[in-house]
Amino acid sequence: MTRPSSRSAGALFQPGGAFFFAPPLIDLFLHYLVAERRLAANTLAAYHADLVSFFSFLADTTPINAIEQVRPEDFQAYLAACRKQGISHRSNARRIAALRAFFKFLSSEDIIPRDPAALLDLPKPGRPLPKVLSESEIRQLLAPPTDPAPLALRNHAMLHLLYATGMRVSELVKLPVAAVNRAGHLRVLGKGNKERLIPFGAAAGQTLALYITQGRPRLLKKQRSDFLFVTSRGSAMSRLRFWQIIRETAAARGIRREISPHVIRHSFATHLLEHGADLRSVQMMLGHSDIATTQIYTHVDTARLKAAHRRFHPRG
Repeated sequence: MTRPSSRSAGALFQPGGAFFFAPPLIDLFLHYLVAERRLAANTLAAYHADLVSFFSFLADTTPINAIEQVRPEDFQAYLAACRKQGISHRSNARRIAALRAFFKFLSSEDIIPRDPAALLDLPKPGRPLPKVLSESEIRQLLAPPTDPAPLALRNHAMLHLLYATGMRVSELVKLPVAAVNRAGHLRVLGKGNKERLIPFGAAAGQTLALYITQGRPRLLKKQRSDFLFVTSRGSAMSRLRFWQIIRETAAARGIRREISPHVIRHSFATHLLEHGADLRSVQMMLGHSDIATTQIYTHVDTARLKAAHRRFHPRG
């Protein structure tokens, strides 16, 4: 299929050519946008380029002699060609908006008897799937440190607790000592000062107990702090420093992927759902006010299932 182009109207539509009618109509539409809707110059330029691109495609693929001969199928063919050429989702949405506005204008002015773009839907903006680590990568990241130094014990406990609870990094670095219940849960103050309880398992509990009894007192020396995770100066950890610690640890463990505290939070939720947790429980642990936010993780699971099917099914 011919690549959609954005050739200039003057070069494309020569007098007597198949699309000689398009430039005057485009100019009329642009004048309307200036006079009635007062659109910015950049928006006008984008609309002009989008309309020229569409008619350029038709000039190469569909022999028609009048604007009223444009059919709904022509839009579908054009958009399919755009997608095939790797045009971004946002650019395609803008092109659809330009086409809808153009043909709606022509219909309202009785230049065409019907609007062929009336049923052309704007695509819903796609939401990128969250990046997650595999369970084997998590095992690499959480391998016990060979160094028993206080900072190593602290970093190991923070990583374990982050994956065990799915907390936000802002919640983790500000976690007070009093929030930890030795029975295996945390009392976390999240967004909007909403409090929630998050359980954590035995593995995280062991690393946390080791840090509290052996690492934290050596970091604080004789100082006092209400924060659970402290620096060698006795102050609270910063989000930026913990981000650096995660990247340094991942690199040292041979994990060659982009990683951040949020990737570990995503991994926590995804792995829970993969092992049978219900969506409502995951929502409560993550602190999402709307379950629709949590549902993105079910899409991750579905995407993995599809990838496995394509890879291993004989007709995938």
